[in-house]
Amino acid sequence: MKLMNFAAAAVTGILLSTTAVMAQDKPVVGLVMKSLANEFFQNMMVGAEEHVKARGDYELIAVGMQNETDFEAQINAVDNFITRGVDAIVIAPADSRAMVRPVKRAIAAGIKVVNFDVALDADAKAQQGLELAFVGPDNRGGAKMAGDALAQALGEGAKVVIIEGNPGADNATERRLGFEDTVAEYKLDLLDSRTAHWETEEANQVFSTMLTAHPDIQGVMAANDSMAVGVVKALESAGRTDILVVGFDNIPAVGPMIADGRMLATVDQFGTRMAADSIDLALGIVAGGPDLEGWVKTEIQLVTAK
Repeated sequence: MKLMNFAAAAVTGILLSTTAVMAQDKPVVGLVMKSLANEFFQNMMVGAEEHVKARGDYELIAVGMQNETDFEAQINAVDNFITRGVDAIVIAPADSRAMVRPVKRAIAAGIKVVNFDVALDADAKAQQGLELAFVGPDNRGGAKMAGDALAQALGEGAKVVIIEGNPGADNATERRLGFEDTVAEYKLDLLDSRTAHWETEEANQVFSTMLTAHPDIQGVMAANDSMAVGVVKALESAGRTDILVVGFDNIPAVGPMIADGRMLATVDQFGTRMAADSIDLALGIVAGGPDLEGWVKTEIQLVTAK
């Protein structure tokens, strides 16, 4: 199995990994991820590649997106997997509502589906009569972990802002709510909350605008580390070293930033394992095991320099 270069994958936004000839006696799993420009999903892809090599008893086709808002690519990928007749689809939806109908089509075609990382919208599932478990972390609880670390470092009444993820994604909503829980508990002053769609450069621009409007900002919650990196870049450009930043994902790029104090904390959701573990669950169902039910929680952990 040969993995395409990640830079090329980000350009095409479609096929990242497949086998030249599908073995007839092995189940085929279609993995649908979000943007491979995001280091979190690059690491997830590495974990999935290592997993298929280690198990050796299934075939993997992995698909990514050009950017974090390109959910049409995910819809096309699911429809393509239906046409190809894969045995299972493991999907991290970019838009929690838009992906419900394609997932329903896949299930109607007899394909086993595991929803991981980002939950499909509960109301949209109910409207479509779709019952599907979610495999993933407590995004609200994780965001509160990071938010609490920020609040404890700053103290009651501190002035803070949020850089949000995609408005259509359940994990973006949950992470915003988690930080708002911190704001309420620690009586922080929430000055502003805007989306940067999970993207580094957009976060740089959005936060630069925030900083101009609110030069007295003391702390920032970025809903993922890619956006946290953009915030740090904006702070460096502005010559500000007095503002604390927390993120979510624990991508390798933020390790040095936490070590040298440019970031206070992040939340590790163990992305390299998440897709692999979800594939294991999907293969268990394909082999005749019971369908998943409810919320299958995965691990999270606060990461600081201490």
